[in-house]
Amino acid sequence: MSGVSGVSGVSPGGPSGPRPLPGATGAGSARDVLSSGSAVSSAGGGFLWVPTRGQGHGRGTAGQSLAQLENLCKQLYETTDTATRLQAEKALVEFTNSPDCLSKCQLLLERGSSSYSQLLAATCLTKLVSRTNNPLPLEQRIDIRNYVLNYLATRPKLATFVTQALIQLYARITKLGWFDCQKDEYVFRNVINDVTRFLQDSVEHCIIGVTILSQLTNEINQADTTHPLTKHRKIASSFRDSSLFDIFTLSCSLLKQASGKNLNLNDESQHGLLMQLLKLTHNCLNFDFIGTSTDESSDDLCTVQCSNPLIWHTAFLDSSTLQLFFDLYHSIPPSFSPLVLSCLVQIASVRRSLFNNAERAKFLSHLVDGVKRILENPQSLSDPNNYHEFCRLLARLKSNYQLGELVKVENYPEVIRLIANFTVTSLQHWEFAPNSVHYLLSLWQRLAASVPYVKATEPHMLETYTPEVTKAYITSRLESVHIILRDGLEDPLEDTGLVQQQLDQLSTIGRCEYEKTCALLVQLFDQSAQSYQELLQSASATPMDLAVQEGRLTWLVYIIGAVIGGRVSFASTDEQDAMDGELVCRVLQLMNLTDSRLAQAGNEKLELAMLSFFEQFRKIYIGDQVQKSSKLYRRLSEVLGLNDETMVLSVFIGKIITNLKYWGRCEPITSKTLQLLNDLSIGYSSVRKLVKLSAVQFMLNNHTSEHFSFLGINNQSNLTDMRCRTTFYTALGRLLMVDLGIFLGIPAQFQPFGAGSLILFYSILFHSIPFRSIFFYFIPLPSPLADALTLSCPQRTLVGLVRDLRGIAFAFNAKTSFMMLFEWIYPSYMPILQRAIELWYHDPACTTPVLKLMAELVHNRSQRLQFDVSSPNGILLFRETSKMITTYGNRILTLGEVPKDQVYALKLKGISICFSMLKAALSGSYVNFGVFRLYGDDALDNALQTFIKLLLSIPHSDLLDYPKLSQSYYSLLEVLTQDHMNFIASLEPHVIMYILSSISEGLTALDTMVCTGCCSCLDHIVTYLFKQLSRSTKKRTTPLAQESDRFLHIMQQHPEMIQQMLSTVLNIIIFEDCRNQWSMSRPLLGLILLNEKYFSDLRNSIVNSQPPEKQQAMHLCFENLMEGIERNLLTKNRDRFTQNLSAFRREVNDSMKNSSYGVNSNDMMS
Repeated sequence: MSGVSGVSGVSPGGPSGPRPLPGATGAGSARDVLSSGSAVSSAGGGFLWVPTRGQGHGRGTAGQSLAQLENLCKQLYETTDTATRLQAEKALVEFTNSPDCLSKCQLLLERGSSSYSQLLAATCLTKLVSRTNNPLPLEQRIDIRNYVLNYLATRPKLATFVTQALIQLYARITKLGWFDCQKDEYVFRNVINDVTRFLQDSVEHCIIGVTILSQLTNEINQADTTHPLTKHRKIASSFRDSSLFDIFTLSCSLLKQASGKNLNLNDESQHGLLMQLLKLTHNCLNFDFIGTSTDESSDDLCTVQCSNPLIWHTAFLDSSTLQLFFDLYHSIPPSFSPLVLSCLVQIASVRRSLFNNAERAKFLSHLVDGVKRILENPQSLSDPNNYHEFCRLLARLKSNYQLGELVKVENYPEVIRLIANFTVTSLQHWEFAPNSVHYLLSLWQRLAASVPYVKATEPHMLETYTPEVTKAYITSRLESVHIILRDGLEDPLEDTGLVQQQLDQLSTIGRCEYEKTCALLVQLFDQSAQSYQELLQSASATPMDLAVQEGRLTWLVYIIGAVIGGRVSFASTDEQDAMDGELVCRVLQLMNLTDSRLAQAGNEKLELAMLSFFEQFRKIYIGDQVQKSSKLYRRLSEVLGLNDETMVLSVFIGKIITNLKYWGRCEPITSKTLQLLNDLSIGYSSVRKLVKLSAVQFMLNNHTSEHFSFLGINNQSNLTDMRCRTTFYTALGRLLMVDLGIFLGIPAQFQPFGAGSLILFYSILFHSIPFRSIFFYFIPLPSPLADALTLSCPQRTLVGLVRDLRGIAFAFNAKTSFMMLFEWIYPSYMPILQRAIELWYHDPACTTPVLKLMAELVHNRSQRLQFDVSSPNGILLFRETSKMITTYGNRILTLGEVPKDQVYALKLKGISICFSMLKAALSGSYVNFGVFRLYGDDALDNALQTFIKLLLSIPHSDLLDYPKLSQSYYSLLEVLTQDHMNFIASLEPHVIMYILSSISEGLTALDTMVCTGCCSCLDHIVTYLFKQLSRSTKKRTTPLAQESDRFLHIMQQHPEMIQQMLSTVLNIIIFEDCRNQWSMSRPLLGLILLNEKYFSDLRNSIVNSQPPEKQQAMHLCFENLMEGIERNLLTKNRDRFTQNLSAFRREVNDSMKNSSYGVNSNDMMS
């Protein structure tokens, strides 16, 4: 396949072969290489090996050191002895950190006899060029880049993993040096020129050249944690605009040349070249064009957002591009086809706005023709990977195009028939590639959902094919039950997430032609239910027969719940409600049958299906918006005597109590049952009907382990299994609030329930946990009862207690009820919580529930924490909060080094809750924090200083890696910068820089909530700075506070931090998809006023980066941005600037939309 290159027999370095590094005398030269310092040869070539002490003894010392390194490499990669391998690993880690690592790396490359030593050298060099502190000089990195290219050119048959490591090194150098200039030239951007000489040589060289481009594209597309995300985006944007399309065009050109020749794919080298070309093309198409880093979880929603429509438009509109990949699919072996199909998936996902209507129709026609050709020749689809990628391709037909466009395609009737047949066949062979079914169901779900809105006159024919798809899915799931049980296969019902995903899709498909769906379900359900009853009554029934019928009924109950839940997708009719009634009656009758057998036996999967059904029924037919005249209720009344919603709710509660009684030790059923109870307790009308039911009154009066086993203290169960208690008591709290609210809000003579509700309130607090005994355990008292009441399992008792109380606290949102709870807990039982943190700070299973309870108690939700003017409780509550945060914080920091995979569970989760707790207390508006300093109380200072200690123990990367930690930290920081800026200003310089760096990184976070919080923090800091600067430049009678002076001094010492954030904010607003423009605008004005000269430089840089004919327009945009803006941060001035910014962004986008220069934001930041 060397013909692909065009010119064979010419080596990359010219006719005489690749040149050695300057100063090198050959491959084994001892004086060529590498310096650990910054010394670079004056000639600018090669690495310079600075001689070290002892080198004069000849090559023996170097050779001996080399032999030792090679031996360590063999021990690391080949030995089976763990101790030897760990010792070798430790020695090699020391080697990578040694001063002479750089020089020895080239020795390993030049003289190493094993591939492992070459791999070590390449890996170490990659680490050296990647480091952020003490980076290598530019000249040295250029020499390394050149050396790697020459090394690869002269050794095309290295071990694959060595070649890959060297290419990775080249890609890393190129990415990190993308903006590096030498003599006004970007020295690392001539990637295509670097690779061209490889493409003009042997097949092995071609493979290396293509792999270099592929790896470089992949490297630039991926962000790494060691460098700022903003820098990554700048590099990716510049690469996208300057090189990506050229690389894509080159890869397609090479593929066309390859497809036009008779490929000998039995030749390993030609096989490898074709594979690398396809990977390169796929990496180009899979590039993150708009910087959103979309993951595969949203795969069906992805679109390829081309950066420069004018360039990419012609490539995709040209039918030969599509035809190339369809032809390749049919002409190459199935082992290559998945990559070809994956490329087609990306091409099919090109954003709609790239074409006008006529062009889109033409493109879609070519795409559908190619799909039709594959369906007519489906032999290659027997390969699971091909099948999976083809299912993805089918899903993109509807995710990116409208049904009205599809029906206008010339061969639509034939194509929709082929797709339907393919789908039915796929569903019937349920055991083949089950993970691909999602894409087929997604296609049909989107098609069915579009039916009410299609305006085209051409027939869509979905009324013919959707019932076939629905029937195929249902019958195939039922038929699979016996085979799975017989052969012991993995049961898809055990993956409830996958089942729920498929059912959500089926709910829409099944509602299309619902009469046929309902008739099929009634028929199949009646058959299975009758067989099940007969087996129960038969003495000869085998467990296998019962399991098969229970499995079939489980699927049917799941599916019935799904199609009832699909009612929201279509405008339902009375007839369809009556059909729902038929299905509901059958499920409730089955429930009565299975509940009657729970004392003897039960089926967990069937119970979970019942709960799924109840949840769907609740969403559709229970609530304030439901028409009580629905024909569903009429059918329930006729068959089961359930005349209204209240009677149906009694069935719900009966099932909930039954489940909690018989399935209390089954966590999945218990948690889903309690979630159903919790959902029912939220509705305004339903909760008032529930509280009148005798079964609900039974729960309110008998919430003990005697009746509900999951409330017991079981030494065998995991502490985390007690989470469901919180849900249970939240529901009970809401139910109790109905009567309690009436009792507390109505004069005594009009109270219909008497004092019973109040007594019930206190019974809930005392019923389930032996409070006095746990009190004696934690607070030793001089009482003979203390020894007798010592608990055998204090941790479990405590966890149960705090989870129960947190549930109640969460439910009590009204001031009166919450203050009753608060006054009961504080101060009597608060010492228990504090003592628990002291004892078990190292055990998150204990501390997490305690910290969460405290965070809930200090959260002023719905203004429920309102103390009387004469009450000190607000201050006392904050003291307890400060004490808990300080106690936990000081102790958790003594844990020492925590393994990376456990750091969140053991440390960061508790810290995150402490941040949330402190934020809730600081922003609750029930404490005057000035009192603490006034009276010398150190509670506030202790809490804030503990926050700083905890913060400094967290690496910057972890702040953004863990979403809950991110949200709690940035929301707390927002409160601190708003109300406690004097504290921030008084911090040490390194702490201030840490906080500012975290804000800078958070500005580019993908989480909009984090980004918005950072904008607010930055706005408060900039406003504070501006005010202090304004005061310092005016005559003043009182000097600035010491912390203000110091803060100003720190900012003046490090202006680059504020300038960096100005660049970041302006870059996001101008060049990126800014989803929170208003929030971004608030700090921007202050940043500009603080850095007017820097802003002027930025403006000139952006203007000059535009085409000459557009520079005047861009300059005018910036002029309009500051028009009418005064030099102050008053609200009126800010609002004016925000309005100007909106117009500015529109004008800039319009100005650059048709620019062939693309987005050149690289000058704004490095």
